[in-house]
Amino acid sequence: MTHEFKSAKGLELLDKVRSFCMKLPQVEEKVDGFGHTTFRVKDKPFVMMGENDGQPSMALKTNLTTQEFLLQQEGTAYSKTAYIGHHGWVSIQDTAWVAWSEIEDLMVEGYARTAPKKLVAELMASRPVY
Repeated sequence: MTHEFKSAKGLELLDKVRSFCMKLPQVEEKVDGFGHTTFRVKDKPFVMMGENDGQPSMALKTNLTTQEFLLQQEGTAYSKTAYIGHHGWVSIQDTAWVAWSEIEDLMVEGYARTAPKKLVAELMASRPVY
């Protein structure tokens, strides 16, 4: 089984995630041993992506409070990620159901939970305050 992106929808999502994540300090894109495309900081993943039968999906590292909030929403597009969900990971099976700004916020949260404090401080200094 491969998780390689082949569909137009999957390739478009990958490009969108890549263009966002690669702007974060010291992020690398890497295909893991399971064939998932991952975005990592200091070799620790905070976003994992794959595709099955033309349907792209992504998993994001969150804290347990954020995970619980996302899972309890009515009609949620989120689910607890298999095998690693107990560490706060959530999966989005269909990203069309979620606002892109929410996905960006979750990617930043995942990055901040994964990166060393020095890189998080660098990121926060460069982000506009709303």
